[in-house]
Amino acid sequence: MQTKKRPQGIRSEESINGGLLPRTVLMLALLLGLAVPRLEAARHPALDANVDSAKCITCHADKTNAKSAHAKVPNGCLSCHEVRVNKDITRVKLIVPTPAALCFTCHKDKNPANITGRIHPPDARDCLKCHDPHTSNNPSLLLKPMSGGEKVNLCLDCHDVGVHVAKGGSRHPALDGGCDTCHIIHKSGDPQQREFAYHLTKDAPALCIDCHDVKDPAIIKAHHGQPFETADCIQCHDARQSNSPNLMQSFLHNPFENKECDDCHQPAKNGKVVLTQKDVKSTCAVCHEEQAKQIANAKVQHPGAQDDCTVCHNPHGGQAPGFLQPGPVAACLVCHPERADDLKKKHVHQPASDLGCATCHEPHGGNNAHLLRKANVNELCLECHGPDANPQKVEGQPLVTIFDGKVKLPVNYFSKVPVLPLKYGLGHPTENHPVGDALVPKAGKVFPMNCLTCHQPHASNEPGMLVKDQKNDMNFCKTCHANGLDLTDVRMGGK
Repeated sequence: MQTKKRPQGIRSEESINGGLLPRTVLMLALLLGLAVPRLEAARHPALDANVDSAKCITCHADKTNAKSAHAKVPNGCLSCHEVRVNKDITRVKLIVPTPAALCFTCHKDKNPANITGRIHPPDARDCLKCHDPHTSNNPSLLLKPMSGGEKVNLCLDCHDVGVHVAKGGSRHPALDGGCDTCHIIHKSGDPQQREFAYHLTKDAPALCIDCHDVKDPAIIKAHHGQPFETADCIQCHDARQSNSPNLMQSFLHNPFENKECDDCHQPAKNGKVVLTQKDVKSTCAVCHEEQAKQIANAKVQHPGAQDDCTVCHNPHGGQAPGFLQPGPVAACLVCHPERADDLKKKHVHQPASDLGCATCHEPHGGNNAHLLRKANVNELCLECHGPDANPQKVEGQPLVTIFDGKVKLPVNYFSKVPVLPLKYGLGHPTENHPVGDALVPKAGKVFPMNCLTCHQPHASNEPGMLVKDQKNDMNFCKTCHANGLDLTDVRMGGK
């Protein structure tokens, strides 16, 4: 008996009735079963458009039961939330688009738009990174306490202060009391003042002597009987942790580090420091004769360097090479307050804001205008931003050097430095654009140009740090290029 072959793609009635159809029905049932809970989930189980806060709390009583509750919670759910009903779907949303914007409607003093100075980053973007909006067992509705180890301390979610202490190193016991022992996280102000830069309750030494008695015999002995009551503790000690005993700073002056105090000091007399030489400058010159000669004989002298060395340098140590006090930038602002206004701008050149003015300028005097480390401005800038930049690693220290070893920078600094794709002096800001003096064919003259033709060296309110705080657009290019279709048409001297 011959059997007919069924055309491909056609199934028998038996396979439909006995196999595929039941499976299809089963799949549809499962999909419908999954869809129903989703529809139910979109519907708030108890609300309607006329709901009030009391109704909210009948289900959300957990938002009121804690040691600390948000003032709005007991009777003000609708101060922050709104109920939206669309047909049979009820949704609960914030009354403004973002949680931070909602917080600032009441906490106007925390709004970054109303604050000048350095702000703790989460304060400006995401209040809920630190706070619970409803209730908490911690003060100020914090998600976790500000004390304890890695897993329980809120601050250690982002910071690792005191966590990884090297063998033989030291850790400040104050960390165990909680970060708020020394810090007020929402405190802000002039970033060049340490009190505000690090959100401290107050600056050292006042902060330190709240816990450390300056008349304690053990502390007096540790300081070899030298007067220290009004000294800046942070110049010698790191207030958090150190790779050395006694919380010593990373950068220490050689005689101090090696406990050779008598190189510079005689025994104190009547509570005052007595030096081995007639004055500070003479004492420093015993070892730093080269710097003393540079200060005295420089073609372009730095008036600030004519004072005692300790006006700018701490004689014991500091947070950066050179031991500038109170810091590598703030030390210069004492005499150059006009530069402080630059640091208030939105975009600041890192050497001017963090590394220190001595990155680009000779602090002891030099041969170039403005005490620049190079006579040619482009050579100065390309020391970091040029394709041939070649920082040298310092053996045994987390540092690199530039300018023939005269300037020391953090070892990871160059990981964030933009490097220009220059070749034969061309290539920025566009391919074949010159960065130095260029011949203008139509004028038959050389157009003088360097990095400062387009850029400000310290800061700007616009990205790119273009001169006069101009925006990075074609209007800026038209300062020199009168005709956008003919880039050889350059205006000598600009507008």
